[in-house]
Amino acid sequence: MAVHIEKEAARCLTCKVPMCQKHCPISTPIPTIVQLFRERKLMEAGQILFQNNPMSVVCATVCDHEAQCAGHCVLGKKGTPVQFYEIERYLSDAYLDRMNRTAPERNGKRAAVIGSGPAGMTVAILLAQKGYSVTIFEKKHFIGGMLRYGIPDFRLPNSVLDRYERLLKSLGVYIRTATTIGGALRIENLLRDGYSSVFVGTGAWRPRTLGVPGECLGNVHFGVSYLENAGNVDLGRRVAVIGMGNVAMDVARTAFRHGAEQVTLFARSRRVSASSHELSFAQLDGAEMVFGKQIVAISPDGPIFRSAILDEEGKVTGYEEETELVPADSVVIAVSQQPKDKLILSTDHLEGNAKGLLIVDENCMTTVDGVFAAGDVVTGPLTVVHAVQAAKQAAEAMDRYMQEQEG
Repeated sequence: MAVHIEKEAARCLTCKVPMCQKHCPISTPIPTIVQLFRERKLMEAGQILFQNNPMSVVCATVCDHEAQCAGHCVLGKKGTPVQFYEIERYLSDAYLDRMNRTAPERNGKRAAVIGSGPAGMTVAILLAQKGYSVTIFEKKHFIGGMLRYGIPDFRLPNSVLDRYERLLKSLGVYIRTATTIGGALRIENLLRDGYSSVFVGTGAWRPRTLGVPGECLGNVHFGVSYLENAGNVDLGRRVAVIGMGNVAMDVARTAFRHGAEQVTLFARSRRVSASSHELSFAQLDGAEMVFGKQIVAISPDGPIFRSAILDEEGKVTGYEEETELVPADSVVIAVSQQPKDKLILSTDHLEGNAKGLLIVDENCMTTVDGVFAAGDVVTGPLTVVHAVQAAKQAAEAMDRYMQEQEG
């Protein structure tokens, strides 16, 4: 590994106009980091990475690098792009356990964070570093949100999230797991109990349905729900996955690791919304991709499709009348997710749009004063780095808001 990343750092041109940095959603200062690495100033480089992106070690592992830094490296036009994410992962991993973990002096104000996914953890870290007393409320038994329960452990080890939990606690952050806000406790109770502001980072956990007959059968599962409990679900030998996003790819790869022998993914058009990286790994594991199939029903014996008529550009122009049953032991629906509506239903004046996404202003504040939100609960399912970038804006806005309050 050391020789590999040293070679990658040596290949970097440290461009004056770095397209890799320009196409990073959180604008990681790549040339600066590479130069510090060359000078063996590893902890200084790690500190800059963490300050810019507290989830740097996670993003270096799970980001869609082909669409971001690596995909826009100038060396990739005629050859192999610099694999900066390998350098970033090494530096961030080393820094995470060696950084200054001293809890700062408290400023007397409290902030509540609902949800402990990448957005929630980012806000908690940034506010704790500024002296706020932060409490994370997490409905599940362990922190991490979609990082733990939606990304397979073979892609992102849970040990990384355990290290973040230790970091949060060392910064003085309280963590209340198995606690749902919107049930016995509500946002109004948090404001009543002295929290100066509240951050909502609850993600998008409600699976989207297909609206076809058979979705309630016993051999049908939703992608995000399966990933959360893969060890407790027997999909059988033959698995049909509806969808070709990143969740669908994770479902396919996880199914193989839990005994499936044949996994086929189906899409209506020729579009694959998953990253090329994840698509390649799913295919390498043995997954088969079938395009031009619209699902019309699900039976106990498998999904029922009709073939799409595609034009030269791969767009759907119509469908054939004849239907086809594809034998499968299980069907997994992985066609995106949306936020649950528990908070909206339990909080006066908290508004969402037609898709159930929380409405926020330019400062990430929701329609309730003092309540902020960012991440998938606002945008719908995007990448980890997009959630972190938005969470940084929310943390800055929360800091301004609380500083303007009296007392």
